[in-house]
Amino acid sequence: MKKILVLALLCLSLQLSYQVQAKEAEYIGGDPEIHARVMGVSEELRCLVCQGQSLADSNSDFAVDMRGQIQEMMETGMNDREVVDFMVQRYGDYVRYRPPFKASTFLLWFGPFILLGVGILVLYSNVLGRRKKIEEAPLTDEEHRRAAELLKEGSGENKA
Repeated sequence: MKKILVLALLCLSLQLSYQVQAKEAEYIGGDPEIHARVMGVSEELRCLVCQGQSLADSNSDFAVDMRGQIQEMMETGMNDREVVDFMVQRYGDYVRYRPPFKASTFLLWFGPFILLGVGILVLYSNVLGRRKKIEEAPLTDEEHRRAAELLKEGSGENKA
Protein backbone atom coordinates (compact mmCIF):
# COMPACT_ATOMS: atom_id res chain seq x y z
CA MET A 1 0.00 0.00 0.00
CA LYS A 2 2.83 2.38 0.89
CA LYS A 3 4.59 1.66 -2.39
CA ILE A 4 1.48 2.53 -4.38
CA LEU A 5 1.03 5.78 -2.44
CA VAL A 6 4.68 6.77 -2.95
CA LEU A 7 4.44 5.93 -6.66
CA ALA A 8 1.26 8.01 -7.01
CA LEU A 9 2.88 10.98 -5.22
CA LEU A 10 5.96 10.69 -7.42
CA CYS A 11 3.85 10.71 -10.59
CA LEU A 12 1.86 13.69 -9.32
CA SER A 13 5.03 15.64 -8.44
CA LEU A 14 6.50 14.98 -11.89
CA GLN A 15 3.30 16.23 -13.51
CA LEU A 16 3.29 19.37 -11.35
CA SER A 17 6.98 20.09 -12.02
CA TYR A 18 6.30 19.90 -15.75
CA GLN A 19 3.47 22.44 -15.45
CA VAL A 20 5.50 24.88 -13.32
CA GLN A 21 8.22 25.38 -15.91
CA ALA A 22 8.80 28.96 -17.07
CA LYS A 23 6.89 30.03 -20.13
CA GLU A 24 8.62 31.48 -23.15
CA ALA A 25 7.55 34.92 -24.33
CA GLU A 26 5.05 33.94 -26.95
CA TYR A 27 3.97 35.71 -30.08
CA ILE A 28 0.37 36.71 -29.50
CA GLY A 29 -0.44 36.85 -33.18
CA GLY A 30 -1.68 39.54 -35.48
CA ASP A 31 0.30 42.00 -37.54
CA PRO A 32 4.09 41.49 -37.26
CA GLU A 33 4.58 45.27 -37.39
CA ILE A 34 2.33 45.73 -34.35
CA HIS A 35 4.16 42.90 -32.58
CA ALA A 36 7.47 44.70 -33.17
CA ARG A 37 5.94 47.91 -31.76
CA VAL A 38 4.58 45.98 -28.75
CA MET A 39 8.04 44.57 -28.01
CA GLY A 40 9.59 48.03 -28.46
CA VAL A 41 7.19 49.61 -25.96
CA SER A 42 7.60 46.60 -23.65
CA GLU A 43 11.34 47.30 -23.50
CA GLU A 44 10.58 50.77 -22.08
CA LEU A 45 8.25 49.50 -19.33
CA ARG A 46 9.16 47.69 -16.11
CA CYS A 47 7.44 44.48 -15.05
CA LEU A 48 5.84 45.36 -11.72
CA VAL A 49 6.01 41.73 -10.57
CA CYS A 50 9.65 41.03 -11.46
CA GLN A 51 10.82 44.65 -10.95
CA GLY A 52 14.25 43.87 -12.36
CA GLN A 53 13.08 43.07 -15.86
CA SER A 54 11.28 44.88 -18.61
CA LEU A 55 7.88 43.68 -19.80
CA ALA A 56 9.60 42.30 -22.91
CA ASP A 57 12.07 40.22 -20.88
CA SER A 58 9.66 38.96 -18.23
CA ASN A 59 7.63 35.78 -18.57
CA SER A 60 5.35 36.42 -15.60
CA ASP A 61 1.60 36.24 -16.09
CA PHE A 62 1.41 39.99 -15.42
CA ALA A 63 3.91 40.74 -18.20
CA VAL A 64 2.11 38.47 -20.66
CA ASP A 65 -1.21 40.19 -19.83
CA MET A 66 0.37 43.63 -20.16
CA ARG A 67 1.87 42.80 -23.56
CA GLY A 68 -1.57 41.58 -24.66
CA GLN A 69 -3.15 44.80 -23.40
CA ILE A 70 -0.51 46.88 -25.19
CA GLN A 71 -1.21 44.97 -28.41
CA GLU A 72 -4.95 45.57 -28.05
CA MET A 73 -4.39 49.31 -27.55
CA MET A 74 -2.14 49.47 -30.60
CA GLU A 75 -4.65 47.56 -32.70
CA THR A 76 -7.30 50.17 -31.77
CA GLY A 77 -5.04 52.87 -33.24
CA MET A 78 -3.05 54.21 -30.28
CA ASN A 79 0.54 55.16 -31.03
CA ASP A 80 3.53 54.14 -28.88
CA ARG A 81 3.63 57.41 -26.90
CA GLU A 82 -0.09 57.17 -26.04
CA VAL A 83 0.36 53.60 -24.79
CA VAL A 84 3.31 54.58 -22.58
CA ASP A 85 1.38 57.62 -21.28
CA PHE A 86 -1.59 55.37 -20.44
CA MET A 87 0.67 52.98 -18.50
CA VAL A 88 2.34 55.87 -16.65
CA GLN A 89 -1.06 57.36 -15.79
CA ARG A 90 -2.23 53.99 -14.50
CA TYR A 91 0.92 52.80 -12.66
CA GLY A 92 3.01 55.96 -12.14
CA ASP A 93 6.53 56.84 -13.31
CA TYR A 94 7.87 53.72 -11.62
CA VAL A 95 6.58 51.61 -14.51
CA ARG A 96 9.08 53.32 -16.84
CA TYR A 97 12.47 51.71 -17.09
CA ARG A 98 14.01 55.14 -17.68
CA PRO A 99 11.90 57.60 -15.70
CA PRO A 100 11.88 61.24 -16.86
CA PHE A 101 13.79 63.92 -15.03
CA LYS A 102 11.41 66.03 -12.96
CA ALA A 103 11.01 67.21 -9.36
CA SER A 104 9.47 63.95 -8.13
CA THR A 105 12.33 61.87 -9.58
CA PHE A 106 15.18 64.19 -8.50
CA LEU A 107 16.45 61.80 -5.80
CA LEU A 108 16.19 58.87 -8.17
CA TRP A 109 18.57 60.56 -10.58
CA PHE A 110 20.92 62.35 -8.18
CA GLY A 111 20.53 60.38 -4.91
CA PRO A 112 23.51 58.07 -5.52
CA PHE A 113 25.79 61.01 -6.35
CA ILE A 114 24.61 62.93 -3.29
CA LEU A 115 25.28 59.91 -1.05
CA LEU A 116 28.72 59.46 -2.62
CA GLY A 117 29.55 63.13 -1.97
CA VAL A 118 28.38 62.93 1.64
CA GLY A 119 30.43 59.77 2.16
CA ILE A 120 33.57 61.42 0.77
CA LEU A 121 33.04 64.47 3.01
CA VAL A 122 32.58 62.29 6.12
CA LEU A 123 35.69 60.27 5.27
CA TYR A 124 37.73 63.43 4.65
CA SER A 125 36.59 65.04 7.90
CA ASN A 126 37.46 61.87 9.88
CA VAL A 127 40.94 61.67 8.37
CA LEU A 128 41.52 65.39 8.93
CA GLY A 129 40.24 65.15 12.52
CA ARG A 130 42.58 62.25 13.32
CA ARG A 131 45.53 64.10 11.84
CA LYS A 132 44.79 67.16 13.99
CA LYS A 133 44.50 65.02 17.15
CA ILE A 134 47.90 63.46 16.46
CA GLU A 135 49.55 66.83 15.80
CA GLU A 136 47.95 68.53 18.82
CA ALA A 137 49.10 65.97 21.39
CA PRO A 138 52.89 65.59 21.21
CA LEU A 139 54.57 63.09 23.54
CA THR A 140 55.69 64.27 26.96
CA ASP A 141 59.22 63.65 28.31
CA GLU A 142 57.87 60.75 30.40
CA GLU A 143 56.24 59.16 27.33
CA HIS A 144 59.50 59.56 25.36
CA ARG A 145 61.44 57.85 28.19
CA ARG A 146 58.92 55.00 28.39
CA ALA A 147 59.02 54.52 24.59
CA ALA A 148 62.83 54.36 24.66
CA GLU A 149 62.70 51.70 27.42
CA LEU A 150 60.23 49.64 25.42
CA LEU A 151 62.43 49.87 22.34
CA LYS A 152 65.50 48.73 24.33
CA GLU A 153 63.55 45.81 25.79
CA GLY A 154 62.22 44.88 22.38
CA SER A 155 65.62 44.96 20.72
CA GLY A 156 67.10 42.85 23.53
CA GLU A 157 64.45 40.16 23.09
CA ASN A 158 65.09 39.93 19.37
CA LYS A 159 68.82 39.25 19.90
CA ALA A 160 68.32 36.47 22.40
